[in-house]
Amino acid sequence: MDEILKILRELDWSPLYISLKTGVVATIISFFLGIFAARKVVKAGPRVKAIVDGILTLPMVLPPTVAGFFLLLLFSRRRPLGIFLFENFDIKVVQTWLGCIIAATVIAFPLMYRNARAAFELVDVNLIYAARTLGMGEVEIFWKVAVPAAGPGILSGTILTFARAMGEYGATSMLAGNIPGKTGTISQKIAMVIQDGGYLTAGIWVVIVMLIAFGIVFLMNLVSGKHMKQTKRW
Repeated sequence: MDEILKILRELDWSPLYISLKTGVVATIISFFLGIFAARKVVKAGPRVKAIVDGILTLPMVLPPTVAGFFLLLLFSRRRPLGIFLFENFDIKVVQTWLGCIIAATVIAFPLMYRNARAAFELVDVNLIYAARTLGMGEVEIFWKVAVPAAGPGILSGTILTFARAMGEYGATSMLAGNIPGKTGTISQKIAMVIQDGGYLTAGIWVVIVMLIAFGIVFLMNLVSGKHMKQTKRW
């Protein structure tokens, strides 16, 4: 017990801070992109929907290291896009916190997109027709009718997206590296201390991650429970 307290006192909390802020930023980006993409795909034709849906969902089924490899090829300063960003905007992606955000967003985005798409497909089309008869514009209908009606699904997708983004490891390691205090996330910290034989330190980080994960699952279940209570028919 004394050893655990000593480790806690000496613990570098930067991985938790980096993971949390990466998760928040990646979730915000995925939220708006996911809702936009989901709405467009729902309104698309069957062939377009199948192709676009496959592309947008691909990062969810690919190993994270494969996604990280493609991101590394894309944003490397030896590649056209990486050279363009650095020479024109002084933006460096590889081994930076921006790399953490991009990697986490790419890996977590499909969760937001899939949940939002499923939620939009369940929206009663009569609500949309009624809003149109009242003279509402399409943008107003989307934000004031469709999004609130799909709210529980969108909220669940947001929570899962944050959890996935905060715990991302493979793509982040490939693109952003593991620089302590800069790009070192909790997942990377656990892997690093295990390699160094620090099983007790790794265990403390695992407990922290499990507590955060439990809080996320509890929140998602709470949201789902409230929705089920509101829609209960019996």
